[in-house]
Amino acid sequence: MSIEVKAPVFPESVADGTIATWHKQPGEAVKRDELLVDIETDKVVLEVVAQADGVIKEIIKAEGDTVLSAEVVAIFEAGAAGSEAAPAAAPEAKAETADADDLKVNPAARKLAEEKGVSLSDVKATGKDGRITKEDVLNHMKQPEAAPQAAAPAAAPAPAPAASSAPAVPSFVQGERAEKRVPMTRLRATIAKRLVSAQQNAAMLTTYNEVDMKAVMELRKQYKDMFEKKHNGTRLGFMSFFVKAATEALKRFPSVNASIDGNDIVYHGYQDIGVAVSTEKGLVVPVLRDVDAMGLADIESGIMDYAVKARDGKLGIEEMQGGTFTITNGGTFGSLMSTPILNPPQTAILGMHKIQDRPMAINGQVEIRPMMYLALSYDHRMIDGKEAVQFLVTIKELLEDPARILLDI
Repeated sequence: MSIEVKAPVFPESVADGTIATWHKQPGEAVKRDELLVDIETDKVVLEVVAQADGVIKEIIKAEGDTVLSAEVVAIFEAGAAGSEAAPAAAPEAKAETADADDLKVNPAARKLAEEKGVSLSDVKATGKDGRITKEDVLNHMKQPEAAPQAAAPAAAPAPAPAASSAPAVPSFVQGERAEKRVPMTRLRATIAKRLVSAQQNAAMLTTYNEVDMKAVMELRKQYKDMFEKKHNGTRLGFMSFFVKAATEALKRFPSVNASIDGNDIVYHGYQDIGVAVSTEKGLVVPVLRDVDAMGLADIESGIMDYAVKARDGKLGIEEMQGGTFTITNGGTFGSLMSTPILNPPQTAILGMHKIQDRPMAINGQVEIRPMMYLALSYDHRMIDGKEAVQFLVTIKELLEDPARILLDI
């Protein structure tokens, strides 16, 4: 029985998608719920799985093709025999070809290998799930001729765990003055477009302050073991303190929690805070909903869950929509100070940075304190400088005396 394999139904905010990777090829055996194809949209990578056991009869949309919501991308034959019967259809196939069919190979890589007479079983795979890419074939062709290894095919999938869904980064031979052109992914292109739009369409300013992290660090050190034991392995980090401090500050300064819609100002009676997560494909901002009702453990657990999903490409579109405020932490990469860019239609974003010991004047004495620079970028069309400064000072005061968060003062 033939079944149409269709792209998922995209949300209204997503116009179309691009075929990123076919994980199965025509004639290859497929089991029910096994991954067939990745479709990359402006926000996330969506996975399409098999509805039944069988084989792909025909691929209609190749890698790189644009697809619309619910558009047919392939024809699937349910119940049909898989790869065991496939070699019989090609009587001239050699032993090498049989081995190559067992490998995961992108169509472009297979075509190039056939044209250049390259044995795919000798090519080192660096693609997702141990898949051989066109870049792998090109890199193999550049290597000096070496004696073949008899047991190589069995060991070929080993590099797979190190690979990810990130776009392939070209490798160069040292001393080679070469250039390689790689198409920008949809996610990266969308990030670029939104960042440029934010700077062009908003009157963006940034105000800075610094916070003494000693109180938070001592509190975390004192209770982190008890916290982890109490909350089933959830670790106490710094981000939850910043999220709670930001939530309290947003309640005191509603304009920072607002958004601009055309000529209207939309004030939100809730705090949905986006936490920027860096992935190998680009920056994504999943949203913690109703943070005011969440405890520190709920926040830490939510952030960790989003981080794992982002790393594995499992974030859903609905998990990144909305949000009234955003926090980004460049300090995890060693950034000492930066200017975060607004995440439209939000009107403000908080930037955290590296904690660094610095000499500070405390009650007339010089002490070494763990200090962090904070940056608040805001839309001056909506927020005045006075409000922005007071908002950032509120976060500073709450973090330097964490008891205020619990006492709501």
